[in-house]
Amino acid sequence: MTDLPAAFDRQMPPPQSAQINGIGMTWYEAGPKDAPAIVLCHGFPETAFSWRWQIPALAEAGYRVIVPDQRGYGLTEAPPAVTDYDMAHLTGDLVGLLDHLKIDKAVFCGHDWGGIVVWQMPLMHPDRCAGIIGLNTPFMRRYPIDPIELFRKTFGPDMYIVWFQTPDEPEAVLGADVEKTMRFFMRKPAAVRDAGEAPKEGGSSFAFGQALAHYDPANDPNQFLSDEDMAVFVALFQRSGFRGGVNWYRNFSRNWQASADLPTRIDGLPCLMIMAEKDAVLSPAMADGMEEVISDLEKVLVTGSGHWTQQEKPEAVNGFIIDWMRRRFPA
Repeated sequence: MTDLPAAFDRQMPPPQSAQINGIGMTWYEAGPKDAPAIVLCHGFPETAFSWRWQIPALAEAGYRVIVPDQRGYGLTEAPPAVTDYDMAHLTGDLVGLLDHLKIDKAVFCGHDWGGIVVWQMPLMHPDRCAGIIGLNTPFMRRYPIDPIELFRKTFGPDMYIVWFQTPDEPEAVLGADVEKTMRFFMRKPAAVRDAGEAPKEGGSSFAFGQALAHYDPANDPNQFLSDEDMAVFVALFQRSGFRGGVNWYRNFSRNWQASADLPTRIDGLPCLMIMAEKDAVLSPAMADGMEEVISDLEKVLVTGSGHWTQQEKPEAVNGFIIDWMRRRFPA
């Protein structure tokens, strides 16, 4: 049992913790220990709780399901330095978790920022990957210039990833009213699309900081989480704060610089891309051309879903993952 709301203990396996890759890491596990392993990696602002609908379904299908709170999130430690959140650390945490659990290889499935991490796994740690599943997040080729410079030129200074480069301010704004912040982010497709409209009169698109300031959760009909589940997310981020999660974004430039000599293709590794029809941040069109750089790729579309696909459309996501796993990694 934890000191979190009852919905957490009711829907999640008991948390397990160990020192991994230099931090105290917490993860959740279900399914047979001797079965093919699948590691589910969350995005921002999420935690392992985001996968609460996938854990029992995959375990019942016969797979060993491992779901970490990644560094800076949930019950896992949040080290203080920005450089502690670069891609070497984020992928290293997953390798360290496999080492701790004595697992040679796993399928890595990632949503949002977790998707960015899992697509880097076969480039940085190919010997630990059995397969890759991207949920909403496509495999993205290396940017021709520093991505922060590109985002600033394309979207303006208030675009959330550019704004996140500002020291201290974003985490303070997000943490000032955690429930308001979480209700702002976790909304149905139309609401997220409105927040990311093209700039008007010189403003920035995806200016989530500005949009949050004007957001009134009391008059929002676009919520999809139950009050019980929202209370879990609020409690988790009241506990962890947002600094760790924002620090992932503060390594965009560092990760870009470090990736210059990495492979540019994924060959000989089964990969699945699950797209969400109404995701305004990671649109299905962003997955166009993945076939050119991934030799073994399947693509499927979740209709009617916005950005939070595994929570908005859990049955569809579970069906696509389990079908692909049964064909490629029979339990």
